[in-house]
Amino acid sequence: MTRHESFDEGFSLQRRRPEGGTPRLEAFGFRNETDVLTDVLLGSPAHLRHLATSSLSRKHLRENPCNIQIAQAQHKDLVAAYESFGVTIHRHAPEPELPMQVYARDSSVMTPYGAVITAMADWWRRGENYAAIRTYEKLGIPIYDMVTSGTFEGGDFNVIEDGVVLIGCGGARTQEEGARQVEGWFRKEGWETRLAFFDEFYVHIDLMVVPIAEKLTAVCLDSTEPGIVDWLKAKGHEIIDVPFRDTMDLGCNFMSLGKARVIAPRSSQVLIGRLKALGFEVAEVDMSEISKTGGGIHCMAQALRRVPG
Repeated sequence: MTRHESFDEGFSLQRRRPEGGTPRLEAFGFRNETDVLTDVLLGSPAHLRHLATSSLSRKHLRENPCNIQIAQAQHKDLVAAYESFGVTIHRHAPEPELPMQVYARDSSVMTPYGAVITAMADWWRRGENYAAIRTYEKLGIPIYDMVTSGTFEGGDFNVIEDGVVLIGCGGARTQEEGARQVEGWFRKEGWETRLAFFDEFYVHIDLMVVPIAEKLTAVCLDSTEPGIVDWLKAKGHEIIDVPFRDTMDLGCNFMSLGKARVIAPRSSQVLIGRLKALGFEVAEVDMSEISKTGGGIHCMAQALRRVPG
C-alpha cells in the first residue's frame, strides 16, 4: 500500500510497523500543521472543573478561579470560529469523570500514519486516553501506537514541517522516557526529530513554539532554548516573537487553519498585529476564562485532516 492509495483498512489498535515504513493514511492525517484544516477533533467543556494541572492553573485557582459558565460560553465561541471557516468538527463524547477532556490535544496526537494514544501524567486525566481510543474507533481512524514508556502528552508533539518533528520534554507532563519512545518511532519512519528540554513551568512545547504557515513559526524567544531557534532558522523559518508576558496568557497557543487563516486568543495582540500586517485573516476569540484551567486554543484541538491548499 502506498501513501497515495485510499485508506480502507479500518480501525486497528497498532498500525505502526516496528521496522518503519508505515504507509501514510489517505482519508485522515496531514503533511504538516499549516496546510488547510478540514477536520478537527474537539473535547467538551460540559463537565469542566478547574484543577491544578500546572503551576499557572494552580496560581489562577488560588487567586482567581475560573468561572465555568463563562468558560463554557468562550468554548462555544471557539467552536463557532471553526464553523465559520468551514472546518468539520468531530467530538469526544463528554464524560462526567473526565473534567479536563476539553483539552483534546493532550490525550492523543494525530500523525500522518494514524493517532498516537499518549500517557497522561495526572492520574485524574488518564481515563481520557481510553476515551480517545473509543473516539478514533468511532471515526474509523487507526491507532499508530500507544505510548508505554513514561508519560507523554500531545502538546509536546510539534510537526514543524513534513517529516520533521519537535518533541517537547518538560519532565512533569512529558518525561524523557516517553519522549524518547516517540522519537524512536518517527526516526524509523525516516523523520528528522529534535528534542526540546525545558523547565516544567512551561507545561508543553506548544506554549512556546507553534507553526503558523510554511516556513513561518511563532516562538517565545524569551523562554525557548536558543538552539531550537537556530535550528528553525537554519531550516529557513521566519520567526514571529511572542512576548513572554503574552505566553502566560497562552498567547502563543493558537491554531493555524492554512491559507493564511488563524484562530488566536484575543489577548495576544502582538502576535495578532504581526499576522494582520502579513495579510492573515485572524479570528480573535476571548479565551481569558477557560485558559485559567491550564490550556489554550491549540491545546483544545486535534487536527485530524489537513490538505494542501
